[in-house]
Amino acid sequence: MNLFIISILVFILNLPFGYWRINVKKFSLQWFMAIHLPIPFIILFRLLSEAGFELVSFPFSITAYFLGQLIGAGIFRYKKNKSDQPLTSCLVMDVVRVKK
Repeated sequence: MNLFIISILVFILNLPFGYWRINVKKFSLQWFMAIHLPIPFIILFRLLSEAGFELVSFPFSITAYFLGQLIGAGIFRYKKNKSDQPLTSCLVMDVVRVKK
């Protein structure tokens, strides 16, 4: 896997975590978990893809990480403004939920 694919995976992985992070109290345990739980998966992606940990690859992964967190939070804000239904902290459940 090349660096572009790893960056896309990191971005997609962080979308639900950013969605979760924005809906919990800042500096709470859930907030720290939403920020730090994706990191072992990112390390796993890098190890399985044999991309390594060269210094030149870190800006791509870090940028994808923060963009995923920010856009996930933006999705929550957008859905909160547009929806009259209460939202959960789970992006998947809020997207899949059928309107009644």
